[in-house]
Amino acid sequence: MVSVMSVPELIRIVSRDSPMALAQVARVRAELAALHPQVRTEVVPVKTTGDKWLGDLSQVEGKGAFTKEVDAALLAGKADLAVHCVKDVPADRPLPAGTVFAAFLKRDDIRDALVHPGGLTLDQLPPGTRIGTSSVRRVAQLAATHPHLECVPFRGNDNRRLEKLAAGDADALLLAVAGLERIDRTDVISEVLDPETMMPPIGAGILALQCREGDSELIDVVSGLGDPDTYREATAERMFLHVLQGHCNSPIAGFARVDGGGELSLRACVFTPDGKTRLNAHEWAGRLDPATLGTSVAVALLRQGAREIIDGIPH
Repeated sequence: MVSVMSVPELIRIVSRDSPMALAQVARVRAELAALHPQVRTEVVPVKTTGDKWLGDLSQVEGKGAFTKEVDAALLAGKADLAVHCVKDVPADRPLPAGTVFAAFLKRDDIRDALVHPGGLTLDQLPPGTRIGTSSVRRVAQLAATHPHLECVPFRGNDNRRLEKLAAGDADALLLAVAGLERIDRTDVISEVLDPETMMPPIGAGILALQCREGDSELIDVVSGLGDPDTYREATAERMFLHVLQGHCNSPIAGFARVDGGGELSLRACVFTPDGKTRLNAHEWAGRLDPATLGTSVAVALLRQGAREIIDGIPH
């Protein structure tokens, strides 16, 4: 006798209420509908602390500011499934007790893009150009490679940042390509930056689906949306960040990649905020599982002094 997967009739999906977050939910709903046409989905939007607070994130629990309310809705039973950008989910502590990642969707573009109204590239920007970004990762890398440019703090979702750019609050922006793709605004990109030029954040371009631990029926259903290569990359990257115990003010960057032959590698960096010190590590997994690769790369950076750099940055 063949066992048939039991499928819930309705899946309530909780998400931040920003245009980009809702676009991400639309992708999840479409993929679920393709896999399980009989399942109904509805969206439970929440406004997070990170969306409401436009100051320094370190003053409101750092990255957790974007996930706390979403986690609470899941744990309280107000929703069944949460959609997260992996880059926004803290890796220095475990997921909230009672929850698990059920799937990592196929990874989107990991690169950053320059948005300049005049269409200039990063290398063409004149001295004193004001770049809108609040990312310590971007600020540190720009300080090292383009010290003649000035970074001005910019928070808010991509639509809001583009409005602020149009209003003259900055001369150019750095934004994630994946985010601009999700809100259908790739028209504003003047240059896509190579990951070697602007190393991405850990978890870049990955959407994760989070469920309550005991919802095995739902976990079975949504795990079908998972991409095996993305799972390996996300596992390596998040273990790397977990071992480093980086906080939201630590300029840490890196990405894992599964090549055409199925080989997994992880390249990562830790910077001082002024970009003057940069620690590098790059390893191939070989026979190591992804989590062990993440640990190994973190240890390589710790041996170079990463702990002292991270602990020396106020947060």
